[in-house]
Amino acid sequence: MKKYQTIRVIAVFLIVLPVAFSACIKDQCKRSHTYTWYEPIYRTKDEVRANIKSNAPVDLKNTGKFYVYGNYIFLNEVDKGIHVIDNTDPSHPRNIAFITIPGNIDLAVKGNILYADLYTDLVAMDISNPSNITVKKIVDYVFPERQYANGFYTDNSKVVVDWKRVDSTIIESCGNQNGIVPIRTGVFFTATGSPANQSMAAAPAGTGGSMARFTIVNNFMYAVDHHELRAISISNPSDPVLSGTINAGWDIETIYPFKDKLFLGSMGGMFIFDISNPATPVSQGNFIHARACDPVIADDNYAYVTLRAGTVCGASDNELQVINVQNLQTPTLVKKYPMTGPYGLAKDNNLLFVCDGTDGLKIYNASNVQNLQLVKTFSGISTFDVIAYNNRAILVAGDGLYQYDYSNVNDIRLLSRITVNK
Repeated sequence: MKKYQTIRVIAVFLIVLPVAFSACIKDQCKRSHTYTWYEPIYRTKDEVRANIKSNAPVDLKNTGKFYVYGNYIFLNEVDKGIHVIDNTDPSHPRNIAFITIPGNIDLAVKGNILYADLYTDLVAMDISNPSNITVKKIVDYVFPERQYANGFYTDNSKVVVDWKRVDSTIIESCGNQNGIVPIRTGVFFTATGSPANQSMAAAPAGTGGSMARFTIVNNFMYAVDHHELRAISISNPSDPVLSGTINAGWDIETIYPFKDKLFLGSMGGMFIFDISNPATPVSQGNFIHARACDPVIADDNYAYVTLRAGTVCGASDNELQVINVQNLQTPTLVKKYPMTGPYGLAKDNNLLFVCDGTDGLKIYNASNVQNLQLVKTFSGISTFDVIAYNNRAILVAGDGLYQYDYSNVNDIRLLSRITVNK
């Protein structure tokens, strides 16, 4: 969903068109360079924190990860905050509020507490009244890797809340043989026109998607970054406490809980951690595959992994892999199924839901993993992630939030859609 591109300092990549001039007019030679930068728009930390509350609803524009709890859907707006959607009637969901949280990417819910990242910080919010959400606690610097993207830093008293595009043309003398233009400070340069970036406790937890980096199991929340797994105690839900951090591998992308296990998806494989002792997860097994982007879900016998090729993800084939995890120490590949460009996935009993990117949402009968049977395809949408439970599939796609009723597997139908307004 995040459509950010690699940031480049434009001065390094300026393409100069040589123009030949005679010696007599050398001093009159001029050349121009047009480039773009994005200047950060700041607010003070106090201003940002004071505005973490139920604000007026805003249109969906660049949606990301999501969490379902009770009659509500909490949907991330990438780097901006969280949409609060009243889903009491799935046929007519209502966008009722927006929580402004700059730098927000991930979220999770337990009981009446919503957890979210604010760049490096963890925010715990009381959502008992979704129309009047309030902050209970902010824990500083829980996620150090979320310091501003691509090496951009600022002082601790300020927070980047947006980016302002600036286009400029510089005219210089041909006598400048170095081809260097002035570099402004506190900005990102780009040649592309894109800004920088890019679940048996007393209080039940909600349900997250397969693309999540946050998950909740009983009295702990677990969060992953590129190479670390963090255990955060939420025995008192409104008072989260970081309990420990362990090395989890490399290029970790997603986390999925099943019973007393955590399944981590990475660009290099699937990693399994035992959380019998919840404060100290222990590595139990792994399955290595070709380099690719890799969300994972699991049940008692199998893990289901989608591999997606791409510039960042690697050159692997696009496919769905079914992995036998009955022996967690030595998972084994059962079968591969070709895909177009898969992202998230979900499973409810024998129905397997796969977001196959621009090929839409694909629903399979997975009663026989050796021979998945395609039941239904919803095409014409670019899909990202899906949550399936209680005969409803909630789908985040490039153009909106969709809900489907699959109570009758022979007549799976669209219930509703909230459209993105770019």
